Amino acid sequence: MIRRALLGLLACVAFAGPAAAQEAVAPAPALPRVVLETSAGPIVIEVETGKAPITAANFLRYVDEGRLDGTSFYRAMQPTPGRGLVQGGTNNDPERILPPIAHEPTTQTGLAHIDGAVSMARYDPGTATGDFFISVGATPSYDAGRPFSMDAYGFAVFGRVVEGMEVARAILAAPTSPTEGEGFMRGQMLEPRITIQTARRMIGP
Repeated sequence: MIRRALLGLLACVAFAGPAAAQEAVAPAPALPRVVLETSAGPIVIEVETGKAPITAANFLRYVDEGRLDGTSFYRAMQPTPGRGLVQGGTNNDPERILPPIAHEPTTQTGLAHIDGAVSMARYDPGTATGDFFISVGATPSYDAGRPFSMDAYGFAVFGRVVEGMEVARAILAAPTSPTEGEGFMRGQMLEPRITIQTARRMIGP
């Protein structure tokens, strides 16, 4: 009787094992993707809603409410040839911006400013609204807590470009005004701007 009970228990464990294993390796839900249709070509951004929930939700709200339609990429910073950032979004337009969001540093999210990383532009931590930038080439100095970082808090990565990095590189190489821009941004303002015609979530796979 005891032996039968043990065999029955082992059979149950053996039956449950593969199912549990299949559940453990089930793929994570697909991350949302956003297509920026620009005057230089399309850019597809995968948004890290799991790792950077506050920042990702903020960006998707701007997309879903049409607040990025008709804005532009307006800045290209290129400290070394072919590497730097391109910045776009609402450009502090009071008619478009939403309240600022809490800062999610890379030390918290585990994300990094790799080539194609999409991150929030800001002044002080907690001031980010509707402006973002794309890293062209790795820019680790924008990560939080790194030696030689821009500041101790870094910038909040919330996604990455999965299609259209050639467009981002073309924007980085586009002409800039020699006089427009204040302080360290003088000479970094694109002329002409690269229009973000629409920003929409992708439908389907």
